[in-house]
Amino acid sequence: MLGSSLLAITLATTLSACGKKEEAATAPAATPAPAELIARKDLFGNPSRTGASISPDGQSIAFLAPRDGVMNIWVAPIGQIDAAKPLTADKERPIRRFFWAPAGDQILYLQDKGGNEDFLLYGVDVASAETKLLTPFEKTTVQIVGISTQVPDTILVGLNNRDPKWHDVHKLDLKTGKLTLVFKNEGYGGFDADRSLTLRLASKPLPDGGMQIEPFGKDGKPGKPILTIAADDALTSGVAGIPLEGNIAYLQSTAGRDKAAIYALDLGSGETKLLAESDKADIGGILTNPVTGALEAYNVDYLKDEWLPVGDAVAADIAFLNQEAKGSWGITSRSKDDNLWTLVIDRVTEPAAFWLYDRKAKSLTRLFTVRPNLEGKTLAPMQALEIPSRDGKVLVSYLSLPPGADANGDGKPEKPVPMVLNVHGGPWARDGFGYNSEHQWLANRGYAVLSVNFRGSTGFGKGFTNAGDKQWGRTMHDDLIDAVDWAVKNGITPTDKVAIYGGSYGGYATLWGMTNTPERFACGVDIVGPSNLNTLLASVPEYWAAFFEQLARRVGDPRTEEGKALLTERSPLTHVDKIAKPLLIAQGANDPRVKQAESDQIVTAMKAKNIPVTYVLYPDEGHGFARPANRTSFYAVAEGFLSHCLGGRQEPVGADFNGASIQVPEGADYVPGLKEALAAKQ
Repeated sequence: MLGSSLLAITLATTLSACGKKEEAATAPAATPAPAELIARKDLFGNPSRTGASISPDGQSIAFLAPRDGVMNIWVAPIGQIDAAKPLTADKERPIRRFFWAPAGDQILYLQDKGGNEDFLLYGVDVASAETKLLTPFEKTTVQIVGISTQVPDTILVGLNNRDPKWHDVHKLDLKTGKLTLVFKNEGYGGFDADRSLTLRLASKPLPDGGMQIEPFGKDGKPGKPILTIAADDALTSGVAGIPLEGNIAYLQSTAGRDKAAIYALDLGSGETKLLAESDKADIGGILTNPVTGALEAYNVDYLKDEWLPVGDAVAADIAFLNQEAKGSWGITSRSKDDNLWTLVIDRVTEPAAFWLYDRKAKSLTRLFTVRPNLEGKTLAPMQALEIPSRDGKVLVSYLSLPPGADANGDGKPEKPVPMVLNVHGGPWARDGFGYNSEHQWLANRGYAVLSVNFRGSTGFGKGFTNAGDKQWGRTMHDDLIDAVDWAVKNGITPTDKVAIYGGSYGGYATLWGMTNTPERFACGVDIVGPSNLNTLLASVPEYWAAFFEQLARRVGDPRTEEGKALLTERSPLTHVDKIAKPLLIAQGANDPRVKQAESDQIVTAMKAKNIPVTYVLYPDEGHGFARPANRTSFYAVAEGFLSHCLGGRQEPVGADFNGASIQVPEGADYVPGLKEALAAKQ
């Protein structure tokens, strides 16, 4: 979801009463008709097209679109989107990540199997559509280390096929497919190359959770460190690229400050020079020149996302886009000559669209709308809020109301409505302002939807992020409860009609809410959430080795008795006997982060105590649900579950189970119509 500025538009209008003035004054307020029920497939099925990216020569546009029901890569001549032809023909998994090779003759993409996150690199020839697997290894996940227009037929990749913990750096010849070892990795978490694809910096994790930045010497090995990133800064600091000049690196850093700023790091002396800063929020991303890598702009996202120029290179372009986009915008690609950019524009109450921006002509041309079936539908506005926590922190949050519920436009429904607290994953991530499919789905069904950036979320300064250390199930959860209290106090929702819903960490928050504050929630939906923090940390992917000290520091250390005790106490599984409200659990069997055992064990514990639970399992999914049939089937189950609990509207299941791998090992009886839908599935 793009997070940027858009003034929320109230969709509902008040109705004028006819007749005498005094009669109108005493007449009861008219209740607006509910918005048209939006089909789940229009919200969660395959988009029509998405992900526009321009070729280096500016002559072609690549994008993702369905081919035989699966998202594949298509290419069209510039200005002729409807003449697009498919390049790839994946039959199983949607392609989600692709990019042009610098020479423009190939498109490269990453693909896993069944959600296992063993992403391998493929290349497809643009002229012939011949697809080749470029990294033919088992139990390997590829990292992209370096790409440069200066070296068009080569990229640097990291492969963990030798040692699953560490990625060795290889040079990949895109013409021949030959892989050449550049650096054998025995303990580094990441690497940065210059525009000639020469390795310049290596990041080494430290035992305390910090990071050491070591420059490569002429012998091709890392040397004496030029910078140490403290553990408290590790989540908010890191190298952000090396420009063509090659003697500096861009550094995002919170050293000696709260909000992340951008510095130039001298690769010889290690000295830093401030380039850009904000007192509102962390600098979250930078825009660099496609050829030189020079810093041109940066973005700051507090309540809403904004881009700010550095110097004059793109200042006029940013001013133009801020004026003309009429919503938030993000650049998805730039031609090599930098005249043509592709953008995605998000106007919240319209489906996102991709546009072509011509810098010389100062013109915007729509390429396509991502979900044209949503055009003309009544979509819910989003409000950006600052909610106070009980200890004085500010919780940046986002609220959507059912269309028509706020007739007078004061940001509150005319009467309280059921609410879904939608908790983001990570937890070292954030919610932002913009079109959100789940917000639109839930609001359309009659619910208020509240997303909260609780402490531990990123983007709001290291103090806010670090305030979540070892606070799973404590002050991080208090923030969620404080946001619910705010919603009740402000007439958004009644106390007894709040559901908690989320994936990954949001799934953990759901399980914690159901076990430790069961009186606050009418029901809960947990998607791939951990139930046992000890087993979670014992089973993370091996290639997370560089990040493990941060996990131990911020969640709890399973290698110490004190840490194990903390993790046990903060595990929802420990408190399973307190569950008293309906719970829906959904899991991908191939999830490498939150293993299936996390859901299995809490379902088993609930069964042993005769506590009802509905468990939905997808054997061909991982940490989330990628196949559209699986997505729509899950949302059909969740919709029926929430309707039974909160009383919102429900679209009939219809054909939403067809083609899905959905299994319900436990509790199909607890969601009205679920058994019948399973029996009718084709």
